[in-house]
Amino acid sequence: MERFLRIDRRIIFASITVAVIVSLVLQFELPIPASEPVQEIYEEIESLPKGSRVMIAFDYDPASKEELQPMAVAFLHHCFSRDLKVIGMTHYPGAPGLAEQAMTSVANQYQKKYGEDYVFLGYKPGSASLIINMGENLYSAFPKDFYGNDTTTLPALQDVDSLREINFLFDLAAGTTIETWIAFGKEKYKFDMGAGCTAVMGPDMYPFLQSKQLTGLLGGLKGAAEYEALIKKKANAVSGMRPQSVVHVIIIIFVIFGNIVYFTTRRTRHA
Repeated sequence: MERFLRIDRRIIFASITVAVIVSLVLQFELPIPASEPVQEIYEEIESLPKGSRVMIAFDYDPASKEELQPMAVAFLHHCFSRDLKVIGMTHYPGAPGLAEQAMTSVANQYQKKYGEDYVFLGYKPGSASLIINMGENLYSAFPKDFYGNDTTTLPALQDVDSLREINFLFDLAAGTTIETWIAFGKEKYKFDMGAGCTAVMGPDMYPFLQSKQLTGLLGGLKGAAEYEALIKKKANAVSGMRPQSVVHVIIIIFVIFGNIVYFTTRRTRHA
């Protein structure tokens, strides 16, 4: 039994490598139950009547793409499948390309027309001051959309004079924009709000869930995978969770096995 205490660490590394490769090659499914914060966002979108306006803030850049882009795509699928009007914008200068790609690709799958069913306002600096400006007059904050169109001429923005006319706002955040939206947007202009964030940020957002300032929350790749499962559109997030889950199981097995061997050997020595 003592020889297991001297196992070569390369065997452990090799086992994990094989597990990752196998889980990527073999297309098997693992159960993905939705957590309560994810379920609440899903139910909020389900409750919105056709034609409701949903604003998505793509507040992330390529560094956080692997976690937040799958969330954006899954959320867009849900909105377009419910025939909701989608309004996109961003506080991040590196986000417009990611946002445009996600909105265009998903909209095309549902035959949605730009300007009528969805709009992308693009990037504008200002953070808190921009949110306040949008809360007072959306057309003043964004006179032109991402493509240079006059925002007052876009049917999707008809009767949307400010943030007060937004039925739901969803912030995909890699930084502190969730707190900014809550302080300068939600509390002042009284719209419902949910958020998606990187896994490392998730625990910091739970006070906002408990205070009901956030309707729900998607945290990291796991949150994105749960949302994909809820809308029955399993894609990149679910695929990404497969090797992650398998590796976690293997590590737990090694930890349990190591402790069993250690205590068994110790008891034998004292016998």
